[in-house]
Amino acid sequence: MNYYQTEYEFFRGREIAIESFSRREYATMIQIAECQHADFCSLLEKEWLETNGCGGYASSTIVHCHTRKYHGLLVSNINHPGGRFVLLSKCEDSVTLQGKEFHLSLHKYPMIYYPYEGHYLNRFTLGLYPRFTFTIDDVIIEKELMLVHGENTLLLRYILTSAPCALLLTVKPFLAFRDIHTLVRKNEFVRPDISDIPNGFVISPYDAMPDLYFQTNRKSRFDPAPQWYGNFEYLKERDRGFSYQEDLFMPGMFECSLSPGDDIIFRVSLQEDRRRITNLWKKEVARRESRSKATDKIDDSEGEFKIQLHRAAGDFIIRNRKKRLSIIAGYHWFYEWGRDALISLPGLNLYANRVTEGIQILKNIADMRKNGLIPNNISERDEGGAYNSADASLWYIWCVQELLKVTGDPELIMKDFWSVMIDILSHYFFGTSYHVSVHANGLLNVGDSTTQLTWMDAKVQGVPVTPRYGCPVEINALWFNSLCFARQLAREFGRDMPFDVDHVIEKVRKAFDACLWIPDKRYLADTWMPDDNVRDESVRPNQIFSVSLPFGVIDDREKMNGIMEKVSEELLTPYGLRTLSPNDPRYRGNYAGSPDERDSAYHQGTVWPWLLGHYAEALLKTEGNRGSVKEKLRDIVANMKRHLCDAGIGQISEVFSGDPPHEPGGCIAQAWSVAEIIRLHALLNS
Repeated sequence: MNYYQTEYEFFRGREIAIESFSRREYATMIQIAECQHADFCSLLEKEWLETNGCGGYASSTIVHCHTRKYHGLLVSNINHPGGRFVLLSKCEDSVTLQGKEFHLSLHKYPMIYYPYEGHYLNRFTLGLYPRFTFTIDDVIIEKELMLVHGENTLLLRYILTSAPCALLLTVKPFLAFRDIHTLVRKNEFVRPDISDIPNGFVISPYDAMPDLYFQTNRKSRFDPAPQWYGNFEYLKERDRGFSYQEDLFMPGMFECSLSPGDDIIFRVSLQEDRRRITNLWKKEVARRESRSKATDKIDDSEGEFKIQLHRAAGDFIIRNRKKRLSIIAGYHWFYEWGRDALISLPGLNLYANRVTEGIQILKNIADMRKNGLIPNNISERDEGGAYNSADASLWYIWCVQELLKVTGDPELIMKDFWSVMIDILSHYFFGTSYHVSVHANGLLNVGDSTTQLTWMDAKVQGVPVTPRYGCPVEINALWFNSLCFARQLAREFGRDMPFDVDHVIEKVRKAFDACLWIPDKRYLADTWMPDDNVRDESVRPNQIFSVSLPFGVIDDREKMNGIMEKVSEELLTPYGLRTLSPNDPRYRGNYAGSPDERDSAYHQGTVWPWLLGHYAEALLKTEGNRGSVKEKLRDIVANMKRHLCDAGIGQISEVFSGDPPHEPGGCIAQAWSVAEIIRLHALLNS
């Protein structure tokens, strides 16, 4: 059976639809072609990502020149020491033809790229896995790589597709063996000795670190030649204000002769493996094809885009070191975050044919709650939780609402999630940690001037950039929605509530209007601080949740329209909603620079794609002409489709600058960015 797809060629910023074709391995592909004629700097902006389903990944730029300390070919989430570690940073690979050496990878050293003559990459293709096609005169070499799902194993394949004669392939592995957030320098602690194994070797470079196994599927020669290579430079880290130079250890080199039509597969793993490497490759390809088949049946007008998003969604669903299903918030540097996971779960799971996994993740998250609070984030070092979030637990209840919408199974909700919901609401009502409690008027009052308990949580020099204590607008929209949903279930199933929910709901509705609605400006304040009876009238996107959530605390049509007009006029961009109006003197339109500069802009104008799902939901509720609204939203989807080749290939970035041209920033792959575009897509086709 063949799978047909449209291929997209991205060249110098233009998108050109070209002829469809069939290939069994790739049901839907993204292709960046004519790379040898493209601007080199633009190629360095394009990064690929490959994940293994247990928190590890491989990633670099498409020209195999690392620009981040987070780049690596085998980045593993390991138990001892706990966390993610760059083990195999990269390989220097080259081919020798008629006495001349041609490099397939690049390094950045001080003042120079090596090899200085340029690169031979002609085409990058992302389908079921990344593929790189190199052209050297009449020689064509393909390089493919995969991480084996559920393992810390890299498979790296070279294919000599076309050549006038045999050539010599040389591969030099460069080892880092360090935490993803740090860099390594030449040191005397490394152990250079290797032990031979069939067609490869095993090395144990450091105490308390895992062994690393290298093997090939065919006869090859490994020549030990241990040495350090110094001063690799990662320019993204320099631009972000971090240390950016590193030394890497090279234990030796592989050499193998390839004739036209030959291939060789390298297996790099943390475990000894007697499986045939060729069979392991075929098995992983078959697993990916099987996973894709259900998604490939999508036949709506945006089918290919949806397929790619569904594939991207799978990169964030992991089994952590405790072997529990979870969601990783973003690549490369985020780990597990409670709020992010719960905002992401409907899109990544419920609307992406992963409902069973979504149910299990919800159960796993519920097991981590303390005093009604879901942890804000999980430490990647020891997997302990930090509970400094006022909204994660309320997003949990929204997830349960979405689960009910998708499954239509209230019995499931009552059996598995009712007690969790009541536990959360009881703790919030009677008071819990971080000053989360109910004010006399029914609104949730959270935190103080030193805390950051909402999603706008950036600090600079320990000082909150956007202090949002008191009664934040979205916290109370979520509170109202949660109360109404619980009341609905209690009535339907004859369950008791631990407090007079009818009375609280009415108080919340009245207080929300009295304290947060700004009559003369026709939009909602961002927070109300009851101690001083002062409200923050900054124009921010958090007010949309008062309209978008299933039980909207604002039900007056004129007020809803006022909110959406304000958000649409001042915050909407082609890639999401700004976090602050450009009319505000505190607005920062460029997300770039040092950590302090970026944190200062993070929620002061920077654009967030994840807000588009709720913006779309609110717009569809308030606009009379749903057809025209959907056309407007499809234009946004088209922008995201083009973005798939801008930064993280096949992924959606964490943020964009507030000012045009809205350059992407932050993580190249963010869970809730992908998730909410999936949910937006579902809204457009409902």
